[in-house]
Amino acid sequence: MFDQLLVIELASVLAGPSVGQFLAELGARVVKVEHPAGGDVTRHWYRKGEDRTRSASYFDACNFGKESVALDLRSPAGGNAVRQLVARADVLLSSFGPGSAERLGLSDAVLRASNPALIHAAVTGYGSASERPGYDAVLQAESGFMAINGEADGGPLKMPVALIDVLAAHHLKEGILVALLQRAATGRGTYLEISLLEAAVGALANQATGWLRSGKEPARSGSAHPNIAPYGTVLETRDHGHILLAVGTDRQFRALCAVLGLADLADDPVYADNALRVEHRDSLDQRLRTAAANWELQALTAALNEARVPAGPIRSVGEALSAPESQGLLLRGPDAGHSQASQHPAPPNARPTPANARHSPSGPAPSVGLRQWLVGDRPATLPEPPTLGSHTEAVLRELTDLGVGQINTVLEQQTHP
Repeated sequence: MFDQLLVIELASVLAGPSVGQFLAELGARVVKVEHPAGGDVTRHWYRKGEDRTRSASYFDACNFGKESVALDLRSPAGGNAVRQLVARADVLLSSFGPGSAERLGLSDAVLRASNPALIHAAVTGYGSASERPGYDAVLQAESGFMAINGEADGGPLKMPVALIDVLAAHHLKEGILVALLQRAATGRGTYLEISLLEAAVGALANQATGWLRSGKEPARSGSAHPNIAPYGTVLETRDHGHILLAVGTDRQFRALCAVLGLADLADDPVYADNALRVEHRDSLDQRLRTAAANWELQALTAALNEARVPAGPIRSVGEALSAPESQGLLLRGPDAGHSQASQHPAPPNARPTPANARHSPSGPAPSVGLRQWLVGDRPATLPEPPTLGSHTEAVLRELTDLGVGQINTVLEQQTHP
């Protein structure tokens, strides 16, 4: 099913492109349309010291398996080309700023008039009726997330991942899959929209219902859970390791006390149930931290796992990605040689990499696959994130009825944006 889909991506940064890579991993052909002058802005969002001979790792995080077409949508040639591409598409991903689609002649009404079966999936900041553009960090601030994130005695903190973008992408994926099922039954496409605001507020979950029920603002509490204890508690071990507890039941609490040699704690009526443990969280955490300081991290982790106490060591990003259980999640380019992912064949939609596409001198850099895997499945090897405009000519020749002269005009704009 998915290997028959053509997806046109008129989206940038993280939310829309994440959905594009997700569909590419499922087998769809994904054509990413970018402006000739620099392309997707994340191509240039380099970390300090990052290799600048290739696109930034931020861009690579969500652009595997795509073809890049460079078009100036403000020009007649570029606008005509993209409308022809969308007329052939099954799915359109867009993240236009307020009013941009209408100014470019690319409104949903225009596009679906020529392609009634089109599924148009759009990401906005505050909804299509709003004139405000959306930015993940601003939405983290405005949606309440920053207010509840941080230590009790510290200020509000932004999360170190663009989590609102990631959440919006998941909503849009779900909508597209439902729309594909609906189209299979009716033959009709649809317009889907998710705003960053909707994704953010919806993800407040129990924090939102807590306020709606009581009117009491949730407070910053570090990693502690407002409703459960000891849940989110971090213990430091003798060898300076750290382990997090996620104890949510009385059985788990008693098992934790048994491992730590705190039988008296398990029988203390002050901590007899979760509500009491939440009320007396500070004294409970102090007892647990004192006991954990007698253990080595590896031994304590093993003992808690053996006792079926939810707990895990706090790993660095590198440690997490190097863990054996993470290896099947990594996505690599087709030249990755000995990698686990490269042992799987490329999906049927994969296109040959053009001769002018740039590769890192050290070979393809891996990323994390975005597909929700079926049991027993593993990421397919996909072409590396494309260089800007590396597929323009081939895609326009194949998917539009533009003549040689018209294609040359587009290529000239690509060379001299």
